[in-house]
Amino acid sequence: MDLLHRLITTEPLLALFLTISLGYLVGKLKIGNFVLGGIAGTLLVGVVIGQFGVDINSGIKSIFFALFIYAVGFQGGPQFFHALNRRSLNQLASAFVMCFTGLLCVLAAAWMFDLDRGMAAGLAAGGLTQSAIIGTAGDAIGKLGLTAELTKTMQTNVAVGYAVCYIFGSLGPIIMVSWFLPLIMKWDVRKEAIKLANLLSGGHPELDPGQFNAAQPIATRIYQIATDSKTAGKTALAIDQRLSDASVEAIYREGKTVDLTDATVIQVGDRVAITGMISVMESACGLFGREVTPPNGLLLVQENREIILTNRALDDREIREIHDHVNVETRHGVFLTAVKRMGLDLPLLDKLQLKRGDELHFTGSPTDLNRVQSKIGYKISAAAVTDFIFFGIGMLTGMLIGMIQFRIWGIPISIGSGGGCLLSGLFFGWLRSVHPNFAALPVGASNFLRDFGLAVFVGIVGISAGPQALVAIQHYGLRLFFLGVGVTLIPQIITFFFSYYVLRIQSPIEALACVAGGRSANPAFAALLAKAGNATPVVSFTVTYAVANVFLTLWGPLIVGIITKNASP
Repeated sequence: MDLLHRLITTEPLLALFLTISLGYLVGKLKIGNFVLGGIAGTLLVGVVIGQFGVDINSGIKSIFFALFIYAVGFQGGPQFFHALNRRSLNQLASAFVMCFTGLLCVLAAAWMFDLDRGMAAGLAAGGLTQSAIIGTAGDAIGKLGLTAELTKTMQTNVAVGYAVCYIFGSLGPIIMVSWFLPLIMKWDVRKEAIKLANLLSGGHPELDPGQFNAAQPIATRIYQIATDSKTAGKTALAIDQRLSDASVEAIYREGKTVDLTDATVIQVGDRVAITGMISVMESACGLFGREVTPPNGLLLVQENREIILTNRALDDREIREIHDHVNVETRHGVFLTAVKRMGLDLPLLDKLQLKRGDELHFTGSPTDLNRVQSKIGYKISAAAVTDFIFFGIGMLTGMLIGMIQFRIWGIPISIGSGGGCLLSGLFFGWLRSVHPNFAALPVGASNFLRDFGLAVFVGIVGISAGPQALVAIQHYGLRLFFLGVGVTLIPQIITFFFSYYVLRIQSPIEALACVAGGRSANPAFAALLAKAGNATPVVSFTVTYAVANVFLTLWGPLIVGIITKNASP
């Protein structure tokens, strides 16, 4: 133990990486279906390691928090701005009501129970499970002009409030969306998810967990053109138009591969490679002839390509509508296999509305994909590199915004570098979605900045809190825990009924998804997905989640500005 103490006090970064490693290990431990999570685990382990008196430069904490919050804004930017439209107005309103009600609950608790600024912000961070509040509130506390000792005490209280309230803050939304609300509304979540999927898919059946549709995967098959084949003498384009969801990919004639164009005519004896949905292939045998093995030397190159949707003409349009209105010459040989929004898989159903910034996954030949790519957006390349010019401008802009101070009803407010980088990230993320030549920040890079930045920040917060955290926990203890329970549950109940009866969000799956998203509660969303058994909750969740992430993060400096009580030094 003495050796460990000497090591981590001599080289504080050892303590930091030990905290992150052990924190994520603790975060993986499961109690039933509940998992603490790496961030909460890192904070708790940091408090323990902080008992050794480790001193880490606070500048490191600020840098990594700024990187984390910029990445959060960058990833959520496209969906946040797309949520600001009439179609999503009720969901946008639901998310704001959730966030605002949560803020009112925190302020009421602070007033009734005489909480200081730091503890109130920690109550918000834990009870509303928004880790970013730790940073934005701590940053705001640091700008109050208080003594160093008082500033550290209140910043420690932010971490303590988060640690005490976080566990139920994560568990409460799970209980609400997967059990309590469905129970009182007498909803069967799985049946409602199937019903919504049937509606979105135009009547196609929804399968039970573990089942899959064997008629949907894309395949390539080779057919021998018989004498009586209906395709003999037809052009490749005519065949594509007849097949619709399958296309001619290659023609093998007299031992050689024929140069394929739309005007190429199919002849008796040709071997024709057809790529498409297996459901189409079932009838192809009678159309072409018998299925045969691929000829020696026949090479068919297919590619899986991810394209970001930026074309305004396709924004808010349904998949089936786009499919039916695009001619065969444009879409032949290209098959949509998945749609992702903010990293989440959306249900690939006929009535799914696409949004700019969506990640569309296609399968097809490189030539066919190149043809449609320019009409959709830009390719996500594995070789994509960060545009450090715009990354630097984005961080600089965020820091400058954070320096701005203003007053709301006489209350001095400054969103700090954290809030500034969030707003800057939102803008540059949106800019990237509509102008793909600018502000490149690959998904892998932004994920790393987000996850590692938050891990380092929370680890340093826990280590710095150290012995003061134990004193605060002893002082507030169960009172703070039960306040956290109220802050967790009350906004969800109020918002759910307001959304259901006033905003008319009455689809059970959408209503529950709005509760999870409005709380930016990923564990609750995961529980809802498990109950639903399909991806139908994703669309509503992404809209409300993007909005809630912004407002909840900005509540940190607002709470610090509104509440005037300081902690006892």
